[in-house]
Amino acid sequence: MSIRVLVVEDEPDTAELIRTLLRDRGYKFSLARNGAEGVLACRRDPPDVVVLDLRLPEMDGWEACRKIREFSEVPILVLSAIETHDGVSRALQAGADSYMSKPFSSEDLLSNIHALTLR
Repeated sequence: MSIRVLVVEDEPDTAELIRTLLRDRGYKFSLARNGAEGVLACRRDPPDVVVLDLRLPEMDGWEACRKIREFSEVPILVLSAIETHDGVSRALQAGADSYMSKPFSSEDLLSNIHALTLR
């Protein structure tokens, strides 16, 4: 059985890079382009892991994380260009399990996703 990763990312180049990395490693990939779509996708077809950007249209990543936590304990990895202490702290307080900054190393991203699936 493949591990299913929901990526909530509005930047097409970043989403495509993550899609390629995950598919090359045998993960199943689904994409939501905004926070509201991500919450709905998580509720409709629960993934094994969520990779969540913070700067998203319609509903930001912090709010999406809080909403997902209302109904799910799915591991959430925040992947964001926001590197401030406040941004990281808010993400973790909203329910994120891990935080990575953009730009990111492909191996670090894959290692983080793998670690979260072992929980």
